[in-house]
Amino acid sequence: MEWNFRAAGELTAALRAGEVSSVELTDQAITGIERDDKAINAVCVPDFERARAAARDADQARARGEDRPLLGIPVTVKESYNIAGLPTTWGMPLHRNYLPAEDAVQVSRLKAAGAVVLGKTNVPVGLQDVQTFNEIYGTTNNPWDHARTPGGSSGGSAAALASGFGALSIGSDIAGSLRTPAHFCGIYAHKPTLGLAANRGMVPPRAPALPAEHDLAVVGPMARTARDLRLLLDVMAGPDPLTLGVAHAVTLPAARHERLCDFRVLVLEEHPLIPTGSAVRAAVNRVADALVDGGARVERDNSPLLPDLTEAALIYTQLRCSGSAAHFPDEVYEQLRARAAQLGADDQSLDAARVRGMVLSHRDWIEVNNRREVHRHGWRQLFTQFDAVVCPITPTPAFPHDHRPDPRGRRIDIDGVEYPYLDQLVWAGLATMPGLPATAIPAGRSAEGLPVGVQIIGPMLEDHTPLRLAELLEQSIGGFQAPK
Repeated sequence: MEWNFRAAGELTAALRAGEVSSVELTDQAITGIERDDKAINAVCVPDFERARAAARDADQARARGEDRPLLGIPVTVKESYNIAGLPTTWGMPLHRNYLPAEDAVQVSRLKAAGAVVLGKTNVPVGLQDVQTFNEIYGTTNNPWDHARTPGGSSGGSAAALASGFGALSIGSDIAGSLRTPAHFCGIYAHKPTLGLAANRGMVPPRAPALPAEHDLAVVGPMARTARDLRLLLDVMAGPDPLTLGVAHAVTLPAARHERLCDFRVLVLEEHPLIPTGSAVRAAVNRVADALVDGGARVERDNSPLLPDLTEAALIYTQLRCSGSAAHFPDEVYEQLRARAAQLGADDQSLDAARVRGMVLSHRDWIEVNNRREVHRHGWRQLFTQFDAVVCPITPTPAFPHDHRPDPRGRRIDIDGVEYPYLDQLVWAGLATMPGLPATAIPAGRSAEGLPVGVQIIGPMLEDHTPLRLAELLEQSIGGFQAPK
């Protein structure tokens, strides 16, 4: 029987019923990777020998009566997570031989839950791109069209899932790095509420694996069904025990509603700073129609409670860029300061926000952060009237590979018109800047047959609300489909 494209929940039921063993699931997954990944290049660091050993251990544990949440389930892990004995490079040639001594906290949680780790998935250099390619491991291709990117920076994980290489994966997100690859590859991903899932050990190579709090970045689950996202999030959620000295278990509020007809949803289609392409607009409308057909209360674009999208994008861009220049050489930093000084006060473009962000003084950062808190309060007020917001993840489906070294020279084509490459991040930043949970779901196909997704943004720490809405929409409009 073919198991590679089955959901983790289905595999668990089959394992419990004795219909299949973890060794069989693992062997079949490895066979699929060895057969098909030459064309995709998603699994950049295989760990098959240890995976087979872990599968044997899982089968023995089940025979003893154990039943953990992921016992015997084959999974992959984004290359940026430390796994003892495997390289962590973040795609940077300088660190191609770095081997961490201990697992990241989320890898430990996967293993404690019984998961079988097949290996690591590819990333862009420094996790700093909407594509996935680097000098060490090469380019990862989109399983739907090998001439296109699977997205980034969790592109290897998304491509692996879409190709049937493991039932689950874990990634990270600061600029849509979970959501964009899910959108481009037709799978599901969830960006948790900021701080919900501990991130120790998801650090650049040779950096100390400390329980530091990140300003925008999160770690989160990726899967082929919405229900599997919830299963994996429950394993990942919780504080770092090094910080609080407690077990990682955490109880999140239940979803606000269980039935589609009870949800109140604001649907956003257009952004003031970049157009929405026709394929993405059609996907948003398909979801909106399904909500209406299911009896949900739907409003479009015009709520006075919605924080200003232009200001939100500018705040997000400055905050995201403010951390990126911390380790720049002095001469580069001084060049950026000179560029920032030449900007006119009336220049409120995204490019200007990027430059200003990279040279923010601490005083100026606090002022930008204060503006973020105003936006957070605005979202709290909005979520008294709505349960979720549905909107694009990026303006287009997956685009052709573009490896020009300077992203500022790249362009994205939106219905025949070119726009700055980095401007596509504004939709991802809408949830990232205030730290809100957001679930990426498949929502249709483009005219070229490419997957198109949308995101469901929910209230702070109410991750189960967008996850439940994702499950209900999966039932009404369908979900993951394997590439031909």
